[in-house]
Amino acid sequence: MTANKAALSRFKVLDLTRARAGPTAARMIADWGADTIKIEQPPALSEIPLGGPRDGFDFQNLHRNKRSMTLNLKEARGREIFLEMAKTADVVIENYRPDVKHRLGIDYETVKAVNPRVVYGSISGFGQTGPYAKRAGLDQIAQGLGGLMSVTGMPGDGPVRVGIPIADLTAGINLAYGILVALLEREVSGEGQWVNTSLLEAQIMMMDLQAARYIQDGEVPGQEGNNHPTNTPTGVFPTSDGLINIQASADHLMKRMCETLGSMEIYENPDYKTNESRTARREQINAEISAYTVQNTTQHWVEAFAEAGVPCGPIHDMGQVFNDPQVQTLNMDPEVNHHRLGKLKVVGQAAKLMRTPQQMHSATPDLGQHTEEILGAMGIAADEIKSLREANVI
Repeated sequence: MTANKAALSRFKVLDLTRARAGPTAARMIADWGADTIKIEQPPALSEIPLGGPRDGFDFQNLHRNKRSMTLNLKEARGREIFLEMAKTADVVIENYRPDVKHRLGIDYETVKAVNPRVVYGSISGFGQTGPYAKRAGLDQIAQGLGGLMSVTGMPGDGPVRVGIPIADLTAGINLAYGILVALLEREVSGEGQWVNTSLLEAQIMMMDLQAARYIQDGEVPGQEGNNHPTNTPTGVFPTSDGLINIQASADHLMKRMCETLGSMEIYENPDYKTNESRTARREQINAEISAYTVQNTTQHWVEAFAEAGVPCGPIHDMGQVFNDPQVQTLNMDPEVNHHRLGKLKVVGQAAKLMRTPQQMHSATPDLGQHTEEILGAMGIAADEIKSLREANVI
């Protein structure tokens, strides 16, 4: 497939982001073919040296399918060049603290003045306004403030962070989603708009049923460990050689599970007649189920429950994930060729488009790899580019 057939190839994106949340949003769009230009600090000012963290797995995974140019936005000429680029951009993405973009003179209103069609995407820690707006916001802070840590972990063990930067990632995904909605709306109105989200908002949205429990019923959820907060039996059960997940809270699944285990007395126990009564006696019923599951292997139960139509699965580490035959059919570790580092595997997108699939057309670029290419296409002469480089504007 050629690049011009990619789903979003008609869009140009200026990516001002750093860290994780903003780059995740830009990656979501770049992976579908948008011409995404990552604007970074000039080499003399860069905090990410070539051959250091930039060559590591995280940076290489975050910034594939982009071009890189260097531009010092604190310099007047750098800001002029950025605004000139913004005139033809469809999207600008940034994740500075809310006041920084205004100090730099590259905020939405300023960019809108040169391009009313621009879709301007922002991610902050806690929102663009409010008492916490100027605070530094990082993933674990949002996990705590947004309630996730209060419901994660074993009962009584205290709050636990989730093992991935979930607030960063979901903020990035939500911003990409909002940007695409705004681009669709622009086809009708002809106008761009400002799209913004925050780690805190994304985290609260991800609390979903736990948040709804409080805002509708006034119930404050607590830690449930590996159990589902409201559905039983759903959780982790021992086998003779490990652990498995079983999710059989619906009555028909409960019956199938007990038939498969050979434990119909559990199903027929009047104390376990409804999901509500089972949840009220969760420790008791889980112990009774465990007495059966521990009698055979994980593989035995996974296959037996699959045959019976009961949701069940092993608990994998990352090595087991990518060696799983089902995962290997899903192309979740596509390969990209880096001009210095050789062939690298990165994490694929979860959505699959049949006619215009996501593709890894380029690896993460070196710092400023495309600066001259981009400036030259803007009509900036070679001698000025040299002068800009000498002055650390690029």
